[in-house]
Amino acid sequence: MPNGHDLDGALRVAVELAEWATEAIRSGNQGGAGPVREKASPADIVTDTDEAVERHVRAVLRREFPDWGIDGEEYGAEDGTSDDAPHWVIDPVDGTTNYAHGLGWCSFSLGLAEPDGSPLLGLVADPWRGEVFTAVRGKGAHLNGTSIHAADHTTLTGHVFLTEWAAHAHWPGLDALLAKLAERHCTARVMGSTALSLVQVAAGRATAAAIGEFHPVDGLPALLIATEAGAVAMPQLPSYGEPLLLVAPDAAAEAGELWRTTVKAQPIDGWSPAAGAPTPGASPCGR
Repeated sequence: MPNGHDLDGALRVAVELAEWATEAIRSGNQGGAGPVREKASPADIVTDTDEAVERHVRAVLRREFPDWGIDGEEYGAEDGTSDDAPHWVIDPVDGTTNYAHGLGWCSFSLGLAEPDGSPLLGLVADPWRGEVFTAVRGKGAHLNGTSIHAADHTTLTGHVFLTEWAAHAHWPGLDALLAKLAERHCTARVMGSTALSLVQVAAGRATAAAIGEFHPVDGLPALLIATEAGAVAMPQLPSYGEPLLLVAPDAAAEAGELWRTTVKAQPIDGWSPAAGAPTPGASPCGR
């Protein structure tokens, strides 16, 4: 129990919420049957299901863990009762654009972090495949209760690299990175859910995955799951808005060199997918 927190109890509640969210997402307005509203831009949208799931999750977390904080994609941050209280991070539907257009690749993401942002617990649920990825710090990663590990691939060549746009836009260095991957005959895929793409590295399905801007609500749970599965994170804990690479350990040297010469070589100050600097708030990746 790091810092006295009941992580076993927290995981139990998180899994129960994932089961509820899975049913809510599957029976909600998938396919655009319900209203779809713009937030920051036409490529940043929200549905009734996003809001309903987050409201329910917040209500349960407030009841079960009244002293802990909450930070959610749709309703923002609520502080805990003390400076050393952990806080939950919630993305009710990560991949709303896919969801609203009837594409079956989105996820429910829930995590718990220390006040400094270090992850304690992570959960990512795939409503369409019945998969629930979980991790508690120091206890490994699991898929539906079974231990999982990053791939033993020694190269990117011949394998899969997952990434996401920043909403509708390419992020700095992405085009150069994709060109280098193509030279290595590494197949890149853009699937549409940050959390769900990142955990594929934990499951050993993708050799690597990257996003252009890290946001805890959809990135932190998957980051913990992947690293608990043995993946290498560059950096280990990104700052808000910083690029993140997750890669199988034996391919980390190759991927890291590509990362340094493409993405990390780019100036990112002042950039955003809309027209400005990375700004705290809604996550643009995997919308």
